[in-house]
Amino acid sequence: MSYRLFLTYFLLWITSPILAQRVISDAKIVYKIDLPPERAQMDAMQEGSTLTQYMRGQLSRIDMDFNIVKYTYLINSKDETLTTLIDQHGNKYLIRANKGQYEKELKQYENVQFKDQAETRQIAGYTCKKTIGTMPDGTTFEVYYTPDLVPENKHYNRRFVNLKGIPLEFEIVTKTGSKMRVIATKVELYPIPASYFDVPKTGYKIVSPEELKTMQ
Repeated sequence: MSYRLFLTYFLLWITSPILAQRVISDAKIVYKIDLPPERAQMDAMQEGSTLTQYMRGQLSRIDMDFNIVKYTYLINSKDETLTTLIDQHGNKYLIRANKGQYEKELKQYENVQFKDQAETRQIAGYTCKKTIGTMPDGTTFEVYYTPDLVPENKHYNRRFVNLKGIPLEFEIVTKTGSKMRVIATKVELYPIPASYFDVPKTGYKIVSPEELKTMQ
């Protein structure tokens, strides 16, 4: 084998993992939500719940639709703001988080450590690696992520700021300690309209988290 041919093969070999990766700024990922058994039995109306993740540069949107209540999180990583929208039986509430609250939310997940496992699986057309996330308090959650898709904005979802790819299946630990499993059913890579990330100016009652608790 000639030196030139050898060098070509060598360069292809060392760069192939890099070439396989795609840095994405715009995406829409649709997930189905599998509720914990005890919660699913308690409220059958939540069957078929979904989570949809939108990304556009420094903007991010997460829609969680539990049928009887819908949550939307609008995240602006550039301005460091988080707006939560809640639609419960037509009663609509808007909660604004200031920069300090945004940073507090982010710090909860900045120290999460992910440890890759040997297991892989195919999800929504992508090969995903299994990893275990460990929170500072010792709580663990399971994630399957694809290293082929890397988010340009690492803060699109604070839960995965330290993850080396896009999660296509993961667990969400609830306040009661049970775990919801979220599994991607569709990944779409196309320019997301900027209007998806606009904070509504009308139709929602602006409340604080403390006020919301008294109304529930």
